[in-house]
Amino acid sequence: MRGRLTVVTLGVGDLKRSTAFYAGLGFSISSESQDAVTFIDAGGVVLSLFGRVALAEDAHVPAEGSGFGGITLAWNVGSTAEVDTVIAAAVEGGARLLKQPGETFWGGYSGYFADPDGYPWEVAHNPFWPLDADGTVALPA
Repeated sequence: MRGRLTVVTLGVGDLKRSTAFYAGLGFSISSESQDAVTFIDAGGVVLSLFGRVALAEDAHVPAEGSGFGGITLAWNVGSTAEVDTVIAAAVEGGARLLKQPGETFWGGYSGYFADPDGYPWEVAHNPFWPLDADGTVALPA
C-alpha cells in the first residue's frame, strides 16, 4: 500500500458560484461533474466542490459546532478490497472510523476515517475514474 492524496473536497455554500469562480481562475471543469458536485483537474489532484452540509453528512460528521472545517481529503484506490485494507490500516494506526466502507449512491465504494487530529479522509474506489500506473486519478476532460 502506498499513500496518495487524490482528491481535496471543499464543502461550499453555493456550488454554482464556486464552480464559476474556479473556472474563472482558469481551472478546467471535468465532464464528470454533476448537478451536486463539480470535479476540477488541479494538476494531478482532483479538486472537488460539494455542498457543505451534504459533505458533512457524507463524512458522518456534524456540519456545525464540531469544528468541521468544510474540507475532506480523499485517497482513491483500485478496488473495493483496497478501500477495506486502507481503512483497516488507518484505524489500526490510530484513526477513528467515521463511516464503515460500503456501496455509495454514486456507484462506487467508500468509507471515512478521521486522522489523529480529526481531519476526515475518504478512501474510495470509483469505477468511473481510472488510475494511472502510479495511482494518479485520470480525470476525464
